[in-house]
Amino acid sequence: MNAIAEHARIPDWLMREATPARTGARLRLSEIIGALSYALDLTEGQPPGHCLRGCWIGMHIGQMLGLDADALSDLYYTLLLKDTGCSSNAARLWELYGGDELITKRDFKQVDSQSLLQLARFVLRHAGPGEDLRARLRRLFNLYRNGEALATELVHTRCERGADIVRRLGFGEAVAAGIFSLDEHWNGKGRPQGLRGTAIPMHARIALLAQVVDVFNTVGGERSACAEVRRRVGSWFDPQVCRAFFAVSRSAPFWAGLRGQGLEERVWALEPAARTVLIDEDRLDSIAEAFADIIDAKSNFTYGHSQRVARYADAIAVELGMSAPRRRWLRRGALLHDIGKLGVSNGILDKPGRLDAEEWESVKKHARFTEDILLRVRVFGELAPIAGAHHERPDGTGYPKRLAGQAISLETRIITVTDIFDAITAARPYRGAIPVEQALAMMERERDTAVDGQCLDALTKTAPWLTAATP
Repeated sequence: MNAIAEHARIPDWLMREATPARTGARLRLSEIIGALSYALDLTEGQPPGHCLRGCWIGMHIGQMLGLDADALSDLYYTLLLKDTGCSSNAARLWELYGGDELITKRDFKQVDSQSLLQLARFVLRHAGPGEDLRARLRRLFNLYRNGEALATELVHTRCERGADIVRRLGFGEAVAAGIFSLDEHWNGKGRPQGLRGTAIPMHARIALLAQVVDVFNTVGGERSACAEVRRRVGSWFDPQVCRAFFAVSRSAPFWAGLRGQGLEERVWALEPAARTVLIDEDRLDSIAEAFADIIDAKSNFTYGHSQRVARYADAIAVELGMSAPRRRWLRRGALLHDIGKLGVSNGILDKPGRLDAEEWESVKKHARFTEDILLRVRVFGELAPIAGAHHERPDGTGYPKRLAGQAISLETRIITVTDIFDAITAARPYRGAIPVEQALAMMERERDTAVDGQCLDALTKTAPWLTAATP
């Protein structure tokens, strides 16, 4: 493999020389968000279904507390979307710790940040893995000296970004506030604002406890989860919320609901029937755009990538005479084509040098992740393989399925061409942006081997004015 590999890198082959049907029906918002929440689990390094399990836990607590239908509806989406801002601090976390930030995030979920001993053990274990002693000491000193400020920065970035995204998705301030205040603690020692007691939104109090319960139940079982809640009563957690949790925790069906098949259906059934939200095609577009921004926020070098790929792809589709409904689905696939990269470490995605064989295999997994996530969204059933195949090549040497020729759909071929074009013409960790004319010439040398010739011709006609209009 060449020193320049995938993820916004010029593909090896360029470095040799410098349909989805219309839905027609209105869809439940909870089904779409619940399915896409698996992508949020990836970026937090959590086992699949973490957000859904947290929703199951938190909704039972909310019901036990006697919240009304409106409050339960807001709680429901706070729980499903609590991690929407998590990709925004991934690059910074990798920069600070120097290791796989997915592991760092996963393991930190088990740390009581108010315990100096637990924090010290965590930092010693995760700062600069594999680095020499001098480099590790520099990291440790920086984290020791600036730890409070850095922690507040990371939490504030994530929470502010998450709140902004849910507003763009059409949710009200109750959901936004619940997500922004997710890491506040009952005793005022949380972040980002140091809120105390009932100044913390109820949805945030419930979501924080539900998150901790799922993490400890997953790694240690019911007793471990309950013990951790007891340990944090009055420090992290609202005692009233804890009492509600212990009341529901005495029910065997409550714990059984977290296991086995059918979790999605069980969680959908918890949405207050009178507050079920149905969405149309326009809102489905908005959801795709919001998740595209979540994807691109993971790396400083991919800002706007998915939006540009979608824009270029639509221009090619117009040039090829594609119908408006088909173009709309193509645009969604282009927006979400890299959703699987939320499961790849920034240590690999932002690496300025050569990827080794193991790192390259990790990058390649993102295509399957993309297809697997989108397959969970029923209405994206045909879109999933289109988006997941964007690294297939006409000559059959691509990945993940080594498709060739006409076995690769036209929509996929369009996304592939635009994805490669944007990767070349945007700045990357190891180089500046390459001019449009040079990029097109590089791609022309691989006509019908790595890129589809028909799509490349359409791109060549549209690229100059497209890139001129890009902010």
